[in-house]
Amino acid sequence: MPIFVIHEHHAKHLHFDLRLEIDGVLKSFALPKGPSMNPKDKRLAIMVDDHPISYADFEGIIPEGFYGAGYVVIWDRGVFSVQKGDLKAGLLEINFNGNILKGMFILKKLPKNDKSWLFFKKNDKFSNPDFELNLALTEDKKKTLKKKVPECQLE
Repeated sequence: MPIFVIHEHHAKHLHFDLRLEIDGVLKSFALPKGPSMNPKDKRLAIMVDDHPISYADFEGIIPEGFYGAGYVVIWDRGVFSVQKGDLKAGLLEINFNGNILKGMFILKKLPKNDKSWLFFKKNDKFSNPDFELNLALTEDKKKTLKKKVPECQLE
């Protein structure tokens, strides 16, 4: 099964990056408000450049002077399956099996904009109307990441 990862990205502005293994790359979407397990939450997802599959394991610090400078940690990861649709059609129904994201989600392209999509949870047994987005980056994690600056991961 293809993999997914959600990076918590503490760049100029905190955001999350949803990455889906499709066609040999990680198709990537910036989620300014992060994902949610609450079906009422519709999240903007901005399609960004593809990333290599090797980036799925990346955690570290992107140095100042590079695009996206700041801390990057894995917020969630797992496998997924597309139940219906595809990116070209502008609609995907995705079943996630991660540590946090579980069950069915929709990724839907907004009309008249090449990069803007909506990402939201379908109502299923994994839905959580009380979901709160907790950050993975702690002070202890920051200390660990400072020891492994990812120069080799930079594109």
